[in-house]
Amino acid sequence: MPNDNQFTFEISLSVLNHLGRNLYRSFITVLGEALSNSWDADAENVWIYIDRESNNFVIKDDGIGMDANDFQNKFLKIGYTKRKDGNIKSDKLRPYIGRKGIGKLALLSCAETISVISKKEMGEYVGGTINNKGLDKAIIDDLKPDQYLLDVYQIKNFKKYIEDHKKGTIIYFNNIKESIHNTIPYLRKLIALYFRFSLVDNSFKIFLNNNPITIQDIKDLSDATEFLWNINNLSDPYIDSFLNLLSEPINLGNNLKMNGFIASVSKPRYLKITGTEEKAGIDLFVNGRLREKNILKHMPDFSTRHVASYLYGQIHYNELDSDENDRFTSSREAITPGDPKFEKLLKIFKDELLEKISNQWDELRLDRGKDGDDENPRKTLKERRAHSLYNLSAKEYSTGHDSRVDNWIKELNPDAEYNIPSYVDCFLSENLIRKFIEEEVVELTPEAQDESNRCKDIEASNKDKRNVSIDIRREGGDLSYLSMDYLANMVDKKDPIKDACLARDAKEYKPIRDALAHTALLTDVAKRKLTSVYENIKGRIKTLLLSND
Repeated sequence: MPNDNQFTFEISLSVLNHLGRNLYRSFITVLGEALSNSWDADAENVWIYIDRESNNFVIKDDGIGMDANDFQNKFLKIGYTKRKDGNIKSDKLRPYIGRKGIGKLALLSCAETISVISKKEMGEYVGGTINNKGLDKAIIDDLKPDQYLLDVYQIKNFKKYIEDHKKGTIIYFNNIKESIHNTIPYLRKLIALYFRFSLVDNSFKIFLNNNPITIQDIKDLSDATEFLWNINNLSDPYIDSFLNLLSEPINLGNNLKMNGFIASVSKPRYLKITGTEEKAGIDLFVNGRLREKNILKHMPDFSTRHVASYLYGQIHYNELDSDENDRFTSSREAITPGDPKFEKLLKIFKDELLEKISNQWDELRLDRGKDGDDENPRKTLKERRAHSLYNLSAKEYSTGHDSRVDNWIKELNPDAEYNIPSYVDCFLSENLIRKFIEEEVVELTPEAQDESNRCKDIEASNKDKRNVSIDIRREGGDLSYLSMDYLANMVDKKDPIKDACLARDAKEYKPIRDALAHTALLTDVAKRKLTSVYENIKGRIKTLLLSND
């Protein structure tokens, strides 16, 4: 007992509930803690054995292992951190993932009993069993930590795992609380997605039921990937697995010590990992560990854009763990909201990278005859819809193997984006004028009647020469033969020589309109002129229609 002038801290076992036993919410999170421990222990191999029928699993590694002193004063010491002496890397120079020393408590959250054995090279196994029923009773009885003793581990539970195990740690999870509902293929995909191609050292291998986890486990995602942006030359085996890219990877730089990759799939549904409920996003990794899933959720103005539904990837930014500030939430599953360093990362990522990527994605998609990003101001919505319509028709002529015909189709695309909506503008404006003249019972001018008769004679002659007996115009009246210049003179009585009016605009409009109607390719000057004049025509027609509505 301390004397009257000496006091010591005590910690209740109930604190374990708040620190870790109920803090970690998913099986993959618990698995992540175990894998992180193996990484920090310089393991080269981690074996995961899952027995769904018996409802247990085992994690085994070949790391440096523990002796009795390590097990008591490091593993079982809540809050022990390998970084306490300023160390930030292991003997193999791996950056430590663990920081607070409470991650091990995640291992208490998913099974009734957790048995741990470990040994150093040439040493003997040490360890014990945490019985959650006993721990629950100790918490209720408010026992002190030194009053709760771990159970002795049963070596028979480890018999088939200790053969040829020279060093390292083995953890046996018995009777998982919520059962292992996930299938093995499902778990393989999750592990591959979150750990295999995210770790920063190729010497770290993960096995599930003795089969290595590889990028092949998420091959369906890589096969659906169209375009790739490599940020600051990230070297990653997953990047090398892309076989169906439609263009060479694009290299991007930034003003932070950040690297990674952003990829886009051909259709948003491919971001869903087949056979799972998971969806690939743009994830943030720090020292090789997933720290924030889908960082686009912090950018609501971008995450709701069409392009965002096609993107996934990884951002690696170890600077978030390079100083004394602990930026991770207690659950270790996210960055503390409002952290200045994190906010700076998000801003630079959005302003310097995402904007470039979204523009380039839009251009790459359109160049290949696909829909782009409707919200991107590079093109008007009219141009985009014309592009889509043109592509639908172009497919009927495409050979599909980059022939000269396909090149011609690609060359005509920009003109189609202009000509198609311009024709629609012409069609709409002239037919609205016709409707107006019919409703208002406006008489044809002598010039308009003469033009209508002339066009009728030409049509009759052409039909006769080409043996055409069907009616061509649905409405065969005089108005259907008149273009904007004649129609304008019937509704606008101003003198086009003296006054700005619809008739004057229609006169300028006619030669370019006729070229457009004959599917000609317009010069840039003609396009600008047609656009300018049509804006005047549209404004005058709207005024005319509304004033008489």
